Amino acid sequence: MRTEALMGAKSGREFLQRLDSTPREIWYGDEKITGSVSQHPAFGGVAKSIAALYDMQLKPELTDVMTYESPTTHDPVGTSFLQPRTREDLAKRTAMMKAWADFSGGMMGRTADYLNSSIMAMAAAKEFFGKGERDFASNVSKYYEYVRENDLILTHTLINPQTNRGVGPSKQADPFIAARVADKTPDGVVIRGARMLATLPIADEIMVFPSTVIRSGQDDVPYSIAFAVPVSARGLKFICRESFSEGESTFDHPLASRFDEQDAVVVFDDVVVPWDRVFILEDPDRANRVNDATGAIVFMAHQATVREAAKAEFMAGLMTMVAETIGADAFPQVQERITNVLLSAETMKAFLRSSEAGAKTNQWGLMTPDYAPLNSARNIWPRLAPDFAAVIKQTGASGLMAIPPEGILGSGARPDLDRYFQAKMADGEERVRLFKMAWDASGSSFGGRQDLYERFFFGDPVRMASAYYSWYDKEPYKQRVKELLHRGD
Repeated sequence: MRTEALMGAKSGREFLQRLDSTPREIWYGDEKITGSVSQHPAFGGVAKSIAALYDMQLKPELTDVMTYESPTTHDPVGTSFLQPRTREDLAKRTAMMKAWADFSGGMMGRTADYLNSSIMAMAAAKEFFGKGERDFASNVSKYYEYVRENDLILTHTLINPQTNRGVGPSKQADPFIAARVADKTPDGVVIRGARMLATLPIADEIMVFPSTVIRSGQDDVPYSIAFAVPVSARGLKFICRESFSEGESTFDHPLASRFDEQDAVVVFDDVVVPWDRVFILEDPDRANRVNDATGAIVFMAHQATVREAAKAEFMAGLMTMVAETIGADAFPQVQERITNVLLSAETMKAFLRSSEAGAKTNQWGLMTPDYAPLNSARNIWPRLAPDFAAVIKQTGASGLMAIPPEGILGSGARPDLDRYFQAKMADGEERVRLFKMAWDASGSSFGGRQDLYERFFFGDPVRMASAYYSWYDKEPYKQRVKELLHRGD
Protein backbone atom coordinates (compact mmCIF):
# COMPACT_ATOMS: atom_id res chain seq x y z
CA MET A 1 0.00 0.00 0.00
CA ARG A 2 1.28 3.47 -0.82
CA THR A 3 1.87 5.82 2.11
CA GLU A 4 0.75 9.28 0.98
CA ALA A 5 -0.20 11.70 3.74
CA LEU A 6 -3.80 11.30 4.80
CA MET A 7 -5.73 14.44 3.95
CA GLY A 8 -9.46 13.67 3.91
CA ALA A 9 -12.09 15.10 1.58
CA LYS A 10 -10.70 16.62 -1.61
CA SER A 11 -11.72 19.53 -3.81
CA GLY A 12 -12.49 19.36 -7.51
CA ARG A 13 -9.22 21.09 -8.30
CA GLU A 14 -7.31 18.43 -6.36
CA PHE A 15 -9.14 15.69 -8.24
CA LEU A 16 -8.26 17.20 -11.61
CA GLN A 17 -4.63 17.66 -10.59
CA ARG A 18 -4.50 14.02 -9.49
CA LEU A 19 -6.11 12.91 -12.75
CA ASP A 20 -3.62 14.74 -14.92
CA SER A 21 -0.57 13.76 -12.86
CA THR A 22 -1.38 10.04 -12.69
CA PRO A 23 0.04 8.11 -15.65
CA ARG A 24 -2.33 5.61 -17.24
CA GLU A 25 -2.61 3.81 -20.57
CA ILE A 26 -5.86 4.79 -22.26
CA TRP A 27 -6.48 3.90 -25.89
CA TYR A 28 -9.03 5.95 -27.77
CA GLY A 29 -9.10 4.66 -31.32
CA ASP A 30 -5.55 4.90 -32.64
CA GLU A 31 -4.62 7.44 -29.99
CA LYS A 32 -2.68 6.48 -26.89
CA ILE A 33 -3.66 9.29 -24.57
CA THR A 34 -0.83 10.93 -22.70
CA GLY A 35 -0.66 14.24 -20.92
CA SER A 36 -3.67 16.01 -19.48
CA VAL A 37 -6.59 13.60 -19.55
CA SER A 38 -8.91 16.28 -18.19
CA GLN A 39 -8.32 18.35 -21.34
CA HIS A 40 -9.06 15.55 -23.80
CA PRO A 41 -12.39 16.08 -25.60
CA ALA A 42 -13.55 12.55 -24.82
CA PHE A 43 -13.00 12.92 -21.08
CA GLY A 44 -12.99 16.63 -20.26
CA GLY A 45 -16.73 17.01 -19.73
CA VAL A 46 -17.18 14.18 -17.26
CA ALA A 47 -13.93 15.12 -15.49
CA LYS A 48 -15.35 18.58 -14.79
CA SER A 49 -18.60 17.05 -13.56
CA ILE A 50 -16.76 14.77 -11.14
CA ALA A 51 -14.74 17.76 -9.97
CA ALA A 52 -18.01 19.56 -9.26
CA LEU A 53 -19.15 16.62 -7.11
CA TYR A 54 -15.92 16.81 -5.12
CA ASP A 55 -16.46 20.54 -4.65
CA MET A 56 -19.90 19.90 -3.17
CA GLN A 57 -18.16 18.23 -0.22
CA LEU A 58 -16.46 21.49 0.71
CA LYS A 59 -19.41 23.88 0.40
CA PRO A 60 -20.15 25.22 3.90
CA GLU A 61 -23.89 24.70 3.52
CA LEU A 62 -23.39 21.04 2.50
CA THR A 63 -20.43 19.95 4.62
CA ASP A 64 -22.55 18.41 7.37
CA VAL A 65 -24.30 16.19 4.80
CA MET A 66 -21.42 15.46 2.46
CA THR A 67 -18.71 14.66 5.04
CA TYR A 68 -18.16 13.15 8.47
CA GLU A 69 -15.23 12.98 10.87
CA SER A 70 -12.63 10.37 10.02
CA PRO A 71 -12.18 7.82 12.82
CA THR A 72 -8.47 7.77 11.94
CA THR A 73 -7.44 11.40 11.49
CA HIS A 74 -10.55 13.31 12.62
CA ASP A 75 -10.40 15.20 9.33
CA PRO A 76 -13.62 15.45 7.26
CA VAL A 77 -14.00 12.57 4.81
CA GLY A 78 -16.74 11.74 2.29
CA THR A 79 -20.04 10.49 3.71
CA SER A 80 -20.17 7.65 1.17
CA PHE A 81 -17.40 6.01 3.25
CA LEU A 82 -19.50 6.20 6.43
CA GLN A 83 -20.12 2.80 8.00
CA PRO A 84 -23.65 3.33 9.35
CA ARG A 85 -24.24 2.26 12.93
CA THR A 86 -27.52 4.09 13.45
CA ARG A 87 -30.59 5.05 11.45
CA GLU A 88 -29.31 8.62 11.50
CA ASP A 89 -26.10 7.45 9.81
CA LEU A 90 -28.14 5.68 7.16
CA ALA A 91 -30.27 8.78 6.55
CA LYS A 92 -27.11 10.86 6.19
CA ARG A 93 -25.76 8.46 3.57
CA THR A 94 -29.03 8.71 1.64
CA ALA A 95 -29.04 12.52 1.73
CA MET A 96 -25.45 12.67 0.48
CA MET A 97 -26.06 10.20 -2.35
CA LYS A 98 -29.25 11.99 -3.42
CA ALA A 99 -27.39 15.31 -3.64
CA TRP A 100 -24.83 13.77 -6.00
CA ALA A 101 -27.48 11.93 -8.04
CA ASP A 102 -29.58 15.07 -8.50
CA PHE A 103 -26.53 16.90 -9.88
CA SER A 104 -26.55 14.70 -13.00
CA GLY A 105 -30.25 13.85 -13.04
CA GLY A 106 -29.20 10.28 -12.25
CA MET A 107 -27.28 10.03 -15.53
CA MET A 108 -23.98 9.04 -13.89
CA GLY A 109 -23.92 5.48 -12.60
CA ARG A 110 -20.32 5.39 -11.47
CA THR A 111 -20.00 8.33 -9.13
CA ALA A 112 -17.64 7.53 -6.27
CA ASP A 113 -20.39 6.66 -3.79
CA TYR A 114 -21.29 3.45 -5.65
CA LEU A 115 -18.04 1.56 -5.06
CA ASN A 116 -17.33 3.40 -1.81
CA SER A 117 -20.52 1.75 -0.55
CA SER A 118 -19.15 -1.62 -1.58
CA ILE A 119 -15.70 -1.33 -0.04
CA MET A 120 -17.00 0.16 3.23
CA ALA A 121 -19.33 -2.84 3.68
CA MET A 122 -16.57 -5.30 2.84
CA ALA A 123 -14.23 -3.63 5.33
CA ALA A 124 -16.82 -4.00 8.08
CA ALA A 125 -17.04 -7.70 7.13
CA LYS A 126 -13.28 -8.12 6.87
CA GLU A 127 -13.32 -11.44 8.77
CA PHE A 128 -15.12 -12.99 5.79
CA PHE A 129 -11.96 -12.69 3.69
CA GLY A 130 -9.90 -14.81 6.07
CA LYS A 131 -6.45 -14.84 7.65
CA GLY A 132 -4.70 -17.84 6.22
CA GLU A 133 -1.21 -17.76 4.76
CA ARG A 134 -2.08 -14.21 3.68
CA ASP A 135 -4.05 -11.78 5.84
CA PHE A 136 -6.73 -10.89 3.29
CA ALA A 137 -8.98 -9.52 6.06
CA SER A 138 -6.37 -6.91 6.96
CA ASN A 139 -5.85 -6.11 3.27
CA VAL A 140 -9.52 -5.19 2.83
CA SER A 141 -9.63 -3.08 5.98
CA LYS A 142 -6.45 -1.17 5.14
CA TYR A 143 -7.53 -0.60 1.55
CA TYR A 144 -10.84 0.88 2.69
CA GLU A 145 -9.00 3.27 5.00
CA TYR A 146 -6.54 4.20 2.25
CA VAL A 147 -9.29 5.02 -0.26
CA ARG A 148 -11.31 6.90 2.35
CA GLU A 149 -8.49 9.07 3.67
CA ASN A 150 -7.21 9.94 0.19
CA ASP A 151 -10.75 10.44 -1.16
CA LEU A 152 -10.09 8.31 -4.23
CA ILE A 153 -12.62 7.41 -6.88
CA LEU A 154 -12.82 3.77 -7.98
CA THR A 155 -13.95 1.96 -11.06
CA HIS A 156 -14.41 -1.77 -11.29
CA THR A 157 -14.68 -4.53 -13.83
CA LEU A 158 -16.82 -7.59 -13.32
CA ILE A 159 -17.51 -9.67 -16.41
CA ASN A 160 -15.45 -11.66 -18.88
CA PRO A 161 -15.16 -10.74 -22.57
CA GLN A 162 -18.03 -12.03 -24.74
CA THR A 163 -15.96 -14.59 -26.63
CA ASN A 164 -18.03 -17.74 -26.26
CA ARG A 165 -20.74 -17.37 -23.66
CA GLY A 166 -21.70 -21.02 -23.99
CA VAL A 167 -18.73 -22.20 -21.92
CA GLY A 168 -16.80 -21.04 -18.88
CA PRO A 169 -13.55 -19.05 -19.00
CA SER A 170 -11.27 -22.09 -18.78
CA LYS A 171 -13.01 -23.69 -21.78
CA GLN A 172 -12.37 -20.78 -24.16
CA ALA A 173 -10.00 -21.28 -27.08
CA ASP A 174 -7.50 -19.18 -25.14
CA PRO A 175 -7.71 -19.66 -21.35
CA PHE A 176 -6.13 -16.23 -20.86
CA ILE A 177 -8.86 -14.26 -22.63
CA ALA A 178 -10.59 -13.76 -19.29
CA ALA A 179 -8.39 -12.20 -16.62
CA ARG A 180 -6.91 -14.84 -14.32
CA VAL A 181 -3.96 -15.72 -12.17
CA ALA A 182 -0.93 -16.36 -14.39
CA ASP A 183 1.75 -16.64 -11.70
CA LYS A 184 2.56 -15.92 -8.07
CA THR A 185 5.79 -14.18 -7.11
CA PRO A 186 7.26 -12.76 -3.91
CA ASP A 187 6.06 -9.35 -5.11
CA GLY A 188 2.47 -10.38 -5.73
CA VAL A 189 0.02 -12.13 -8.04
CA VAL A 190 0.48 -11.82 -11.80
CA ILE A 191 -2.80 -11.23 -13.67
CA ARG A 192 -3.19 -11.84 -17.41
CA GLY A 193 -6.26 -11.43 -19.63
CA ALA A 194 -9.11 -8.97 -19.98
CA ARG A 195 -12.33 -7.91 -18.28
CA MET A 196 -15.31 -5.80 -19.30
CA LEU A 197 -16.89 -3.41 -18.62
CA ALA A 198 -14.97 -0.70 -16.76
CA THR A 199 -17.00 2.48 -16.68
CA LEU A 200 -15.08 5.66 -15.83
CA PRO A 201 -11.47 4.91 -16.85
CA ILE A 202 -10.49 8.30 -15.41
CA ALA A 203 -10.84 6.83 -11.89
CA ASP A 204 -7.87 6.53 -9.53
CA GLU A 205 -8.05 2.80 -8.91
CA ILE A 206 -9.74 -0.27 -10.34
CA MET A 207 -11.30 -3.04 -8.27
CA VAL A 208 -11.66 -6.49 -9.76
CA PHE A 209 -14.32 -8.66 -8.17
CA PRO A 210 -16.20 -11.72 -9.46
CA SER A 211 -19.75 -11.13 -10.65
CA THR A 212 -20.62 -14.49 -12.15
CA VAL A 213 -20.63 -17.72 -10.19
CA ILE A 214 -17.53 -19.87 -10.57
CA ARG A 215 -19.13 -23.21 -11.32
CA SER A 216 -16.90 -25.09 -13.76
CA GLY A 217 -14.78 -26.94 -11.24
CA GLN A 218 -11.07 -26.86 -10.60
CA ASP A 219 -10.20 -25.48 -14.04
CA ASP A 220 -11.90 -22.18 -13.22
CA VAL A 221 -10.22 -21.68 -9.85
CA PRO A 222 -7.62 -19.21 -11.27
CA TYR A 223 -10.48 -16.89 -12.23
CA SER A 224 -11.86 -16.67 -8.67
CA ILE A 225 -9.95 -13.58 -7.61
CA ALA A 226 -10.55 -10.16 -6.09
CA PHE A 227 -8.05 -7.33 -5.88
CA ALA A 228 -7.46 -3.63 -6.47
CA VAL A 229 -4.67 -1.77 -8.25
CA PRO A 230 -3.99 1.84 -9.24
CA VAL A 231 -4.85 2.70 -12.84
CA SER A 232 -1.15 3.48 -13.26
CA ALA A 233 -0.16 -0.16 -12.70
CA ARG A 234 2.35 -1.42 -15.26
CA GLY A 235 0.67 -3.55 -17.94
CA LEU A 236 -2.84 -2.20 -17.30
CA LYS A 237 -4.60 -0.61 -20.26
CA PHE A 238 -8.08 0.71 -21.02
CA ILE A 239 -9.54 0.34 -24.52
CA CYS A 240 -12.41 2.83 -24.76
CA ARG A 241 -15.52 3.03 -26.89
CA GLU A 242 -16.33 6.03 -29.05
CA SER A 243 -17.17 9.14 -27.08
CA PHE A 244 -20.73 10.43 -27.26
CA SER A 245 -19.70 14.06 -26.87
CA GLU A 246 -16.15 14.64 -28.20
CA GLY A 247 -16.07 18.05 -26.59
CA GLU A 248 -19.28 19.20 -28.26
CA SER A 249 -21.14 22.20 -26.87
CA THR A 250 -23.38 21.92 -23.83
CA PHE A 251 -26.12 23.48 -25.98
CA ASP A 252 -26.10 20.73 -28.61
CA HIS A 253 -25.36 17.84 -26.22
CA PRO A 254 -26.41 19.07 -22.78
CA LEU A 255 -26.18 15.66 -21.11
CA ALA A 256 -23.48 13.85 -23.08
CA SER A 257 -21.10 16.81 -22.91
CA ARG A 258 -21.26 16.69 -19.12
CA PHE A 259 -22.01 13.11 -18.09
CA ASP A 260 -20.60 10.66 -20.65
CA GLU A 261 -18.67 8.48 -18.19
CA GLN A 262 -16.96 6.39 -20.89
CA ASP A 263 -16.76 2.60 -20.87
CA ALA A 264 -13.72 0.46 -21.52
CA VAL A 265 -12.41 -3.07 -21.82
CA VAL A 266 -9.54 -3.53 -19.38
CA VAL A 267 -6.47 -5.51 -20.41
CA PHE A 268 -4.14 -6.98 -17.80
CA ASP A 269 -0.83 -7.59 -19.54
CA ASP A 270 0.90 -9.48 -16.71
CA VAL A 271 -0.08 -6.89 -14.12
CA VAL A 272 1.59 -7.57 -10.77
CA VAL A 273 -0.90 -7.11 -7.93
CA PRO A 274 0.99 -6.56 -4.66
CA TRP A 275 0.07 -9.03 -1.93
CA ASP A 276 -1.48 -6.32 0.22
CA ARG A 277 -3.92 -5.53 -2.61
CA VAL A 278 -5.25 -9.10 -2.91
CA PHE A 279 -8.59 -9.85 -1.22
CA ILE A 280 -9.60 -13.25 -2.64
CA LEU A 281 -7.22 -15.67 -4.31
CA GLU A 282 -8.26 -18.87 -6.10
CA ASP A 283 -11.17 -19.39 -3.73
CA PRO A 284 -14.42 -20.12 -5.61
CA ASP A 285 -16.51 -20.38 -2.45
CA ARG A 286 -15.61 -16.89 -1.23
CA ALA A 287 -15.76 -15.50 -4.76
CA ASN A 288 -19.32 -16.79 -5.15
CA ARG A 289 -20.50 -15.46 -1.77
CA VAL A 290 -18.58 -12.21 -1.30
CA ASN A 291 -21.30 -9.70 -2.21
CA ASP A 292 -24.07 -11.41 -0.25
CA ALA A 293 -22.01 -12.49 2.75
CA THR A 294 -20.46 -9.08 3.36
CA GLY A 295 -23.63 -7.07 2.76
CA ALA A 296 -21.93 -5.20 -0.09
CA ILE A 297 -24.77 -5.99 -2.49
CA VAL A 298 -27.28 -4.36 -0.13
CA PHE A 299 -25.37 -1.09 0.12
CA MET A 300 -24.64 -1.03 -3.62
CA ALA A 301 -28.35 -1.59 -4.31
CA HIS A 302 -29.16 1.16 -1.81
CA GLN A 303 -26.97 3.65 -3.68
CA ALA A 304 -28.38 2.51 -7.03
CA THR A 305 -31.96 2.95 -5.84
CA VAL A 306 -31.21 6.49 -4.67
CA ARG A 307 -29.78 7.29 -8.11
CA GLU A 308 -32.65 5.62 -9.94
CA ALA A 309 -35.21 7.57 -7.94
CA ALA A 310 -33.35 10.77 -8.86
CA LYS A 311 -33.30 9.77 -12.53
CA ALA A 312 -37.01 8.97 -12.59
CA GLU A 313 -37.75 12.36 -11.04
CA PHE A 314 -35.53 14.12 -13.59
CA MET A 315 -37.07 12.32 -16.54
CA ALA A 316 -40.58 13.07 -15.27
CA GLY A 317 -39.65 16.74 -15.00
CA LEU A 318 -38.09 16.76 -18.47
CA MET A 319 -41.06 15.19 -20.25
CA THR A 320 -43.50 17.41 -18.33
CA MET A 321 -41.63 20.49 -19.53
CA VAL A 322 -41.65 19.20 -23.11
CA ALA A 323 -45.40 18.62 -22.95
CA GLU A 324 -46.18 21.97 -21.34
CA THR A 325 -43.86 23.91 -23.66
CA ILE A 326 -45.73 22.83 -26.78
CA GLY A 327 -49.18 22.68 -25.16
CA ALA A 328 -49.46 18.90 -25.33
CA ASP A 329 -50.04 18.58 -21.59
CA ALA A 330 -53.79 18.99 -22.07
CA PHE A 331 -54.10 15.70 -24.01
CA PRO A 332 -55.26 12.73 -21.87
CA GLN A 333 -52.89 10.30 -23.60
CA VAL A 334 -49.93 12.53 -22.79
CA GLN A 335 -51.07 12.90 -19.20
CA GLU A 336 -51.34 9.11 -18.92
CA ARG A 337 -47.82 8.54 -20.25
CA ILE A 338 -46.27 11.08 -17.92
CA THR A 339 -48.32 9.73 -15.03
CA ASN A 340 -46.73 6.33 -15.58
CA VAL A 341 -43.29 7.92 -15.19
CA LEU A 342 -44.41 9.77 -12.07
CA LEU A 343 -45.63 6.44 -10.71
CA SER A 344 -42.21 4.97 -11.47
CA ALA A 345 -40.51 7.74 -9.49
CA GLU A 346 -42.84 7.21 -6.53
CA THR A 347 -42.31 3.44 -6.76
CA MET A 348 -38.53 3.78 -6.51
CA LYS A 349 -38.82 6.23 -3.62
CA ALA A 350 -41.24 3.89 -1.85
CA PHE A 351 -38.78 1.00 -2.19
CA LEU A 352 -36.07 3.25 -0.80
CA ARG A 353 -38.12 4.42 2.18
CA SER A 354 -39.29 0.88 2.90
CA SER A 355 -35.73 -0.43 2.89
CA GLU A 356 -34.63 2.23 5.35
CA ALA A 357 -37.68 1.80 7.60
CA GLY A 358 -36.87 -1.91 7.84
CA ALA A 359 -33.15 -1.39 8.46
CA LYS A 360 -31.46 -3.62 11.05
CA THR A 361 -27.95 -4.13 12.31
CA ASN A 362 -26.28 -6.91 10.35
CA GLN A 363 -23.80 -9.47 11.69
CA TRP A 364 -20.93 -7.08 10.98
CA GLY A 365 -22.41 -4.25 13.02
CA LEU A 366 -23.71 -2.07 10.18
CA MET A 367 -27.20 -0.56 10.16
CA THR A 368 -28.29 -2.23 6.94
CA PRO A 369 -31.34 -1.43 4.80
CA ASP A 370 -33.90 -4.18 4.31
CA TYR A 371 -32.77 -6.01 1.20
CA ALA A 372 -36.23 -7.18 0.09
CA PRO A 373 -37.38 -3.73 -1.17
CA LEU A 374 -33.96 -3.02 -2.69
CA ASN A 375 -33.84 -6.37 -4.45
CA SER A 376 -37.35 -5.65 -5.74
CA ALA A 377 -36.21 -2.22 -6.91
CA ARG A 378 -33.24 -3.57 -8.82
CA ASN A 379 -35.49 -6.10 -10.54
CA ILE A 380 -38.28 -3.71 -11.47
CA TRP A 381 -36.05 -0.81 -12.61
CA PRO A 382 -34.94 -2.49 -15.89
CA ARG A 383 -38.65 -2.91 -16.67
CA LEU A 384 -39.52 0.74 -15.95
CA ALA A 385 -36.57 2.77 -17.22
CA PRO A 386 -36.73 1.77 -20.92
CA ASP A 387 -40.21 3.31 -21.16
CA PHE A 388 -38.95 6.78 -20.28
CA ALA A 389 -37.32 7.38 -23.66
CA ALA A 390 -40.47 6.21 -25.44
CA VAL A 391 -42.59 8.73 -23.53
CA ILE A 392 -40.26 11.58 -24.49
CA LYS A 393 -40.34 10.53 -28.15
CA GLN A 394 -44.13 10.16 -28.18
CA THR A 395 -44.53 13.57 -26.55
CA GLY A 396 -41.96 15.55 -28.52
CA ALA A 397 -42.66 13.69 -31.77
CA SER A 398 -41.27 15.42 -34.88
CA GLY A 399 -40.22 18.39 -32.79
CA LEU A 400 -37.28 16.31 -31.58
CA MET A 401 -35.93 16.38 -35.14
CA ALA A 402 -36.46 20.11 -35.57
CA ILE A 403 -33.51 21.13 -33.44
CA PRO A 404 -30.80 22.96 -35.41
CA PRO A 405 -27.20 23.19 -34.12
CA GLU A 406 -26.07 25.96 -31.79
CA GLY A 407 -24.54 27.87 -34.69
CA ILE A 408 -27.99 28.96 -35.81
CA LEU A 409 -28.13 31.37 -32.86
CA GLY A 410 -25.58 33.69 -34.40
CA SER A 411 -26.54 33.17 -38.04
CA GLY A 412 -28.59 35.11 -40.55
CA ALA A 413 -31.42 32.64 -39.93
CA ARG A 414 -31.79 33.69 -36.30
CA PRO A 415 -34.96 35.73 -37.03
CA ASP A 416 -36.53 32.60 -38.53
CA LEU A 417 -35.56 30.62 -35.43
CA ASP A 418 -37.22 33.22 -33.23
CA ARG A 419 -40.39 33.17 -35.32
CA TYR A 420 -40.89 29.56 -36.37
CA PHE A 421 -39.34 27.63 -33.47
CA GLN A 422 -41.18 29.39 -30.69
CA ALA A 423 -43.70 27.43 -28.62
CA LYS A 424 -46.59 28.07 -26.31
CA MET A 425 -44.34 28.39 -23.26
CA ALA A 426 -40.92 29.25 -24.72
CA ASP A 427 -39.18 31.39 -27.30
CA GLY A 428 -37.33 29.73 -30.18
CA GLU A 429 -33.96 29.45 -28.49
CA GLU A 430 -35.36 28.07 -25.24
CA ARG A 431 -37.53 25.51 -27.04
CA VAL A 432 -34.57 24.24 -29.05
CA ARG A 433 -32.44 24.11 -25.90
CA LEU A 434 -35.09 22.04 -24.09
CA PHE A 435 -35.65 19.68 -27.00
CA LYS A 436 -31.89 19.17 -27.33
CA MET A 437 -31.87 17.88 -23.77
CA ALA A 438 -34.91 15.69 -24.41
CA TRP A 439 -33.22 14.18 -27.47
CA ASP A 440 -29.96 13.63 -25.58
CA ALA A 441 -31.88 11.76 -22.89
CA SER A 442 -33.87 9.58 -25.27
CA GLY A 443 -32.64 9.36 -28.85
CA SER A 444 -28.97 10.31 -29.14
CA SER A 445 -26.02 7.91 -28.79
CA PHE A 446 -25.81 9.00 -25.17
CA GLY A 447 -29.52 8.26 -24.69
CA GLY A 448 -29.09 4.82 -26.29
CA ARG A 449 -26.24 4.01 -23.95
CA GLN A 450 -28.36 5.11 -20.99
CA ASP A 451 -31.08 2.69 -22.07
CA LEU A 452 -28.66 -0.24 -22.39
CA TYR A 453 -26.92 0.67 -19.15
CA GLU A 454 -30.14 0.65 -17.13
CA ARG A 455 -31.38 -2.58 -18.71
CA PHE A 456 -28.26 -4.46 -17.58
CA PHE A 457 -27.04 -2.44 -14.60
CA PHE A 458 -27.20 -5.42 -12.24
CA GLY A 459 -27.04 -8.10 -14.93
CA ASP A 460 -29.37 -9.95 -17.30
CA PRO A 461 -32.95 -9.16 -16.15
CA VAL A 462 -34.11 -12.71 -16.93
CA ARG A 463 -31.38 -14.28 -14.80
CA MET A 464 -32.03 -11.72 -12.10
CA ALA A 465 -35.71 -12.59 -12.12
CA SER A 466 -34.90 -16.29 -11.77
CA ALA A 467 -32.57 -15.54 -8.88
CA TYR A 468 -35.25 -13.36 -7.28
CA TYR A 469 -37.81 -16.14 -7.64
CA SER A 470 -35.51 -18.61 -5.89
CA TRP A 471 -34.51 -16.11 -3.20
CA TYR A 472 -37.96 -14.78 -2.29
CA ASP A 473 -39.72 -16.45 0.63
CA LYS A 474 -43.07 -17.42 -0.88
CA GLU A 475 -44.07 -19.88 1.84
CA PRO A 476 -46.22 -17.47 3.90
CA TYR A 477 -48.32 -16.69 0.81
CA LYS A 478 -48.71 -20.36 -0.03
CA GLN A 479 -49.80 -21.13 3.52
CA ARG A 480 -52.59 -18.58 3.27
CA VAL A 481 -53.83 -20.25 0.10
CA LYS A 482 -53.69 -23.71 1.71
CA GLU A 483 -55.54 -22.46 4.79
CA LEU A 484 -58.30 -20.95 2.67
CA LEU A 485 -58.57 -24.08 0.48
CA HIS A 486 -59.39 -26.22 3.49
CA ARG A 487 -61.09 -23.70 5.74
CA GLY A 488 -64.11 -25.29 7.37
CA ASP A 489 -63.22 -28.86 6.29
